[in-house]
Amino acid sequence: MIKVEVKKEKGKYTGVKILGHAMYDDYGKDIVCSAASSIVTTTVNGILSLKKGSLSYMISKQGMNIKVLSDDNNTQILIQNMISLLKELEKNYKDNIQVK
Repeated sequence: MIKVEVKKEKGKYTGVKILGHAMYDDYGKDIVCSAASSIVTTTVNGILSLKKGSLSYMISKQGMNIKVLSDDNNTQILIQNMISLLKELEKNYKDNIQVK
């Protein structure tokens, strides 16, 4: 299961951890992992194209850890959008992804 952990402080997003594998299908064929990866990658790239240095991220075999370094409106809106999309995915694949 993919586990998404969202961190907020004083109403602002400060970090997101995405860990695990959806186990919906074999590696390379898993549509839930593919969707989650696309949502997260597109969001990170979009934020960094608007404002370099607004976040940092680290990718490992376990998943991805995003640190939000800027509380500007665009960064916060895009992180919120990413979380909303991941929650929509969770509604349809609750056995494969959990957002908290």
